[in-house]
Amino acid sequence: MIRFVLRAFSLVFLILAVLTASFDSIASVAASSMITTSFGSLWKSVDTASLLAFRSLTETYLGQPVWMVIEAGMLRQPGFAVFLVLALLLWMAGYRRPRPAGRFAA
Repeated sequence: MIRFVLRAFSLVFLILAVLTASFDSIASVAASSMITTSFGSLWKSVDTASLLAFRSLTETYLGQPVWMVIEAGMLRQPGFAVFLVLALLLWMAGYRRPRPAGRFAA
């Protein structure tokens, strides 16, 4: 059951990555220059309160240096790249190895 949930969330993040990349490519063609939307600005435009709550939680329990690393390492990256990495990590966590004897072995 947990593998199904992990793979389902992986699919959702993959869809978000494709949508974000599509919007960025459309904006890039319209502007005739490379435009990427950062993950932080995407998160801020969707739900600012949750971003601020995540920041205060991180600074309270892990410290401000950890928040600075998260801000520089994840929030400033292109949104499609962050969603792709999350999709890959969730897919790897929910991956089921094939049986060594084959599908129809007894």
